[in-house]
Amino acid sequence: MVKSLPLIKIKAQGNHHALFLMLLAVILFIITLTISQGYWRQFQLVITFLYLAELVLFITGLAKYLQPRYSLCLNPIGIKYQHSYGQWQLDWQQIQRISLMNETLGLTQIRLPYIGIRLIELSTLANTISPRLANRLIHEQRPLLALAIKLKFLTLEQSQINFSPFLLPSGEVLKGPLAAFMHHTSVLHKALGYHLFIPETALDRELNEFCSLLNQCKRSSEKYN
Repeated sequence: MVKSLPLIKIKAQGNHHALFLMLLAVILFIITLTISQGYWRQFQLVITFLYLAELVLFITGLAKYLQPRYSLCLNPIGIKYQHSYGQWQLDWQQIQRISLMNETLGLTQIRLPYIGIRLIELSTLANTISPRLANRLIHEQRPLLALAIKLKFLTLEQSQINFSPFLLPSGEVLKGPLAAFMHHTSVLHKALGYHLFIPETALDRELNEFCSLLNQCKRSSEKYN
């Protein structure tokens, strides 16, 4: 019988309180509906506003609920990042470095709310990331490009989305969202030194603690080779 590998599942902060928000919205809606039966004419605008607020509250909870149950899954073989738009997955041996991201702005050192991952070869990412997620991350990571421009690591022209074909070392030519994401990733690597960025909102603990966990998993993976 094959023994299953140990698995660490990480639940994103964004998933917290989803059911509570939806339940609260339903309860408030029932209360508002009951009150409006006798006071609709006098407080029409106020009651309408309450209905809209309750709808927003419910949609927020629903959006949280529809997120993947776990944002990250770690095992001795590799790491999988799960997003509502798709996923990427890498073996530990394909990763060169995992680190906190600290940058200096003027005389102040700032810590970015991400964990950076540098790959040994960028081409390994092309085969593991879904096109929908690739397209989504280009937009989610615009703040990183903006910071790189502010730090003068990039020019405004370099930060623009590039839809031209991307040539992999294997000779394969990528087009569409994957090509744009590979160009985007190459630009961020040149500016900030990393290919992938795990946002703090995807974690269930402090950045320091999670970064240590990832590095520990990477070191421990050597025992399974």
